[in-house]
Amino acid sequence: MRYFVTFWYWLIFVPTIIFGWCLAVPLWLLTMPFDPAQKVLQHFVHGWVFQYLKIWPGWSVKVLHRERLPKGPCVYVVNHQSMADVVAVMGLFTQYKFVSKETLFDLPIVGWTMKMLKYIRVERGKPHSMHQMVEECRAWIRKGVPVLIFPEGTYSADPKKLLPFKRGAFMVALEEKVPLVPVFLRGTTELIHEDGPWMSPRARITVEVQEPVLPLEGETDDALTSRVRRLFAEKLGKEL
Repeated sequence: MRYFVTFWYWLIFVPTIIFGWCLAVPLWLLTMPFDPAQKVLQHFVHGWVFQYLKIWPGWSVKVLHRERLPKGPCVYVVNHQSMADVVAVMGLFTQYKFVSKETLFDLPIVGWTMKMLKYIRVERGKPHSMHQMVEECRAWIRKGVPVLIFPEGTYSADPKKLLPFKRGAFMVALEEKVPLVPVFLRGTTELIHEDGPWMSPRARITVEVQEPVLPLEGETDDALTSRVRRLFAEKLGKEL
């Protein structure tokens, strides 16, 4: 059944993503002069791509507590489970610049769209790239645009354990004095394990927005990182 579901997904995905790209390019060109942050294009792309989590009858996805999303700039931090995570968080239907690994920007259509949306790239293990990523995040925050980061950086080999959090998201929140907004993902590994390729015929995905976490007076980035990581571990039932 997994093979059939995977075949069905790609049968739908390939022609529709090409069609969506053909709509996105003129939209990008038309809005570029008055929408430098590409908010209109992001609204279109996220609304379109999120629907891919609904194209098989055995899949369901719920987004809980959108009312907790702040009105101003913030840093969204999300647990990382599988390649479906990026699609799931698009269901927040809010503006943000997503921090992604460098290799995704090289993919046809997907990478081209990420470049048009001005997402933030980072190359793992390269201090210069990490520094540049943090600076880009700060720049968007100062323009009033939130950023979204998976602080684990990659998938955990043990689904019961939470990987150590990288400090970049927490440094940005502290230095720019903006809230961190934890977003809990559940069920994306039911759909697809890590990068796949096989997809399950049944998956129940939830995207749950938590109350914003404000940095405390005098708190260091290490302390803030540990505090938020403990929150994720407690609420998701994972080991540190």
